[in-house]
Amino acid sequence: MPVILRIKGYRFWFYQADLDEPPRAHIGKEGKEAKYWIAPIALAKAGRFRDHKLNVIERILREYQNDLLKAWRKEMDKRENR
Repeated sequence: MPVILRIKGYRFWFYQADLDEPPRAHIGKEGKEAKYWIAPIALAKAGRFRDHKLNVIERILREYQNDLLKAWRKEMDKRENR
């Protein structure tokens, strides 16, 4: 479970088991965990985050979408080259 981004107290990561499905990120903070699709950006699971926090997460995702997709592809490449 590599953490690929830390910003504003949020951690963004992928689960290895998720790599068989479309790009997504898990986002955690203070014991809560949300899941978002990355392309296009869409909430998959709110994970007890309130709406205003989900809005913050979504803004971060939009700002770093290209970086997250690059990290996703890098993990896919590592998995395929094993």
